[in-house]
Amino acid sequence: MSPLEPFGTRLRHAMDTRGPLCVGIDPHASLLTAWGLADDVAGLERFTRTAVEALADRVAVLKPQSAFFERFGSRGIAVLEKAVEEARAAGALVLMDAKRGDIGSTMGAYAETFLRKDSPLFSDAVTVSPYLGFGSLRPALDQAVLSGSGVFVLALTSNPEGAEVQRATAADGSSLAAVMLRHMAAENEGADPLGSVGAVVGATLGDAGVDLAINGPLLAPGIGAQGATPADLPRVFGAAVGNVVPSVSRGVLRHGPDAAALRSAADRFADEVREAVASAGV
Repeated sequence: MSPLEPFGTRLRHAMDTRGPLCVGIDPHASLLTAWGLADDVAGLERFTRTAVEALADRVAVLKPQSAFFERFGSRGIAVLEKAVEEARAAGALVLMDAKRGDIGSTMGAYAETFLRKDSPLFSDAVTVSPYLGFGSLRPALDQAVLSGSGVFVLALTSNPEGAEVQRATAADGSSLAAVMLRHMAAENEGADPLGSVGAVVGATLGDAGVDLAINGPLLAPGIGAQGATPADLPRVFGAAVGNVVPSVSRGVLRHGPDAAALRSAADRFADEVREAVASAGV
């Protein structure tokens, strides 16, 4: 099968036309309960279908969290496969939040699962962990090129424990996160309008303290329930704010199961992000 247009190109178009927003689909037990659903496969399916039908035709990116589907075994994976298919059919880019990281053939198998076009879980992009060494991601990076997909690499995450590793000092005196970001920039060199290798950088950081000019997208979790707001983005991301894809999950999903309320919440966040970027002169 022929590759898609590069993910970075498709993402730039989606952000420009639909607004720079990623909405997570995180069907954890407390949200299922809040929606009046049972914590079982039927509840999972109802929750997921409602979110996809409400949002996939309007947001740039939908980000299912794989773990919340995997916990139900094969039946949960079947729900996830259907969600990916329907979200992409409605025009949303699907970013699979799987955070996979391994070496050799195992990493290759993860790459085939999420980035090979004939896989039932084929997604437009996937999150990966580089802390077995950036080179361990090569199977995913190569598969992404073949299929026109993207890869989002964990760099500076929104959880406070992340700093223990990500801010640790590398052999050259810079932080491990800075080393990873330099690798990402090298992967994206010469790409236009945007590279397909992105970084995950938490919106809750205050000051990233590293060079975020990687010529690629910057997925920014932490908006909404974790305390960050769209107005915080210019301070965290500086001149790179125009490439930020803020990720909101509970801040939108808590308005369900009413579809109109879900749409309204997503539209509001997208508008606030546009205003924040415009205020930064980007």
